[in-house]
Amino acid sequence: MIKRTIFILLTMTSTLLTAQNNAKLQSKLETQAKAMEQQVIEWRRKFHQNPELSNREYQTGTFIADYLKSLGMDVQYPVAKTGVAGLLKTGKPGPVVALRADMDALPIAERNSLPFASNVKTNFGGQETGVMHACGHDAHMAMLMAAAKILSDNKKELKGMVKFLFQPAEEGVSPDESPAGAELMIKEGVLENPKVDAVFGLHIQSLLPSGTLNYRSGALMAAVDAFDVKVKGKGAHGATPWEGVDPVVVASEIMNGLQTIVSRQTALTEAAAVVTVGTFHAGIRRNIIPDEAFLQGTIRTFGPEMQKNVHEKIKLTATKIAEASGATSEVNITIMYPTTINDAKLTEKMIPSLEKAAGREKVHVISAVTMAEDFSFFQQKVPGFFFFLGAYPADMKLERKPTHHTADFIIDEKSFATGVRALVNVTVDYLLGSK
Repeated sequence: MIKRTIFILLTMTSTLLTAQNNAKLQSKLETQAKAMEQQVIEWRRKFHQNPELSNREYQTGTFIADYLKSLGMDVQYPVAKTGVAGLLKTGKPGPVVALRADMDALPIAERNSLPFASNVKTNFGGQETGVMHACGHDAHMAMLMAAAKILSDNKKELKGMVKFLFQPAEEGVSPDESPAGAELMIKEGVLENPKVDAVFGLHIQSLLPSGTLNYRSGALMAAVDAFDVKVKGKGAHGATPWEGVDPVVVASEIMNGLQTIVSRQTALTEAAAVVTVGTFHAGIRRNIIPDEAFLQGTIRTFGPEMQKNVHEKIKLTATKIAEASGATSEVNITIMYPTTINDAKLTEKMIPSLEKAAGREKVHVISAVTMAEDFSFFQQKVPGFFFFLGAYPADMKLERKPTHHTADFIIDEKSFATGVRALVNVTVDYLLGSK
């Protein structure tokens, strides 16, 4: 009886000391995250002014690799062409956590008047355009760099290891450059040696309330695929269209027909689906009916059955409409990213970590979204948790919505501190909470 009582007292004492130590560490992490707020903003602005497209993140990758080396990490660079992988060792046995941020910008000319707006220009797909961080990847990198600094400074109080993955080409590449991004990083071994036990990532959301953290268990983001339709007709003089088969008209009918796949042929009560035509190219002069027309678009689905059905209906629609007009069509569908699926157990485990970072009232469960993320490739290999950081700049009184992938995209920099705390918290809580 005495031995049992002593054991219970020792256990209670150990538990109390652990709780006190964890509370002290949490307070220290909060202080450090607050102290780095301005540095995060400066990093983000540096990246924003110097954006680089997918698989072209040369300056970005070099800057990040040098920074991680300055923290004393083992650094692999380049990985997956322009990516960076840093390994933080605590010197004590324990789990291995991976944290991921994406690096690439988009071929968009920035339209806002920010003092650090991008003026970078490029030729993309034969067209002159600007280059812009119009999805928040600049902020992702800056927040993960801050998390790397904070975790590195506190490694003596942690156990296990942390891998920092700065990933190129999340926005995708041309088929001749595939695989890329997360898929290529995995093929090059970033989840091995040491083997990763869990992977975390966040994405800023310019339309969600600033400083909120938003998540859901299971399917969070859609699978994304690309389609190309080549319509072959018969050229003619613009004044005598009956002498040819107009591929512009046929392609237009196909484009309209594709919209019925979602609106009339898909069970939308089960899950959302999207078929969007993004480009339409045909002809070279107003009075010449060309021989060919080209459509390109994106597909968003949830689940393999819906994905298969939508693919089949795109091919059937394009083929039969072309045949009905005396033309032919060729349809190619490229499978890109799978559905982003949060591991249920890991999600449940990390909710308290988010609540510590933002406050319980600012942590929300949300519906699945039809955007897509190649973070899903990491989740296919190890349990993963991906969440959204709200960053709507309410105090800026914008005339246009700061929608992602548009020239008007803009985010509230005051949200970054919450993002840093979230990245640090999920990491520390996983490392110290795992047996």
